[in-house]
Amino acid sequence: MNEDSPLQKLRGVIVSGDCEVAAKAAEEAVRGGIDPIEAMSELRKAMKELGDAFGKGALFLTNLMMGAEAMKAIMEVLRPELLKWKRPTKTLGKIVIGTVQGDIHDIGKSIVGTMLFASGFEVVDLGIDVPDEVFVKKVQEIKPDVLGLSALMTTTKMKQKDVVSLLDGHNLRDEVKIIVGGAAASDEWAREIGADAYAPDAVAAVATVKELLGIREA
Repeated sequence: MNEDSPLQKLRGVIVSGDCEVAAKAAEEAVRGGIDPIEAMSELRKAMKELGDAFGKGALFLTNLMMGAEAMKAIMEVLRPELLKWKRPTKTLGKIVIGTVQGDIHDIGKSIVGTMLFASGFEVVDLGIDVPDEVFVKKVQEIKPDVLGLSALMTTTKMKQKDVVSLLDGHNLRDEVKIIVGGAAASDEWAREIGADAYAPDAVAAVATVKELLGIREA
């Protein structure tokens, strides 16, 4: 790949985590006629490389966060182009993720969503402070393979339990795998509330989701 090509420049933005130039670089690539499908494929690889390096202890969390933010900025530019091309893409599964009601912490959840996307999953991010009923509604509408519930504070982690209970009350609990995360969660907490798994960070979340869905590493 030409080091000066638009695609290589976008990869460089992800690896360096240069959020300030991410959108501009993506816009220049679009004007240059870049194939958005090919671009997203390469950017996923770049983000996965960052995740692998973080998992091995070769990168700091800050590097992963900056790469994820750059990836999100590029995705915002490329998403309309992907819709224009309307070329089908294969995904490993569908994930709905969000931070529970009363909790406005976004960074960890966003990194998890970006890493899942980079690993080949379709990700629907509901954002922060998501009401219990919205999680249930989205499970009904989207029929995801996995639902991710994030809670950073001990005062809001009970909402993870409430969502699981509400899904059970709507006879939807067996329709979706549930993974919990955030500083307030733990393996013990996941078992206590009836979730399927807990992941302490984004790299672990990807591995855990793959395990839940029976996806073997290539």
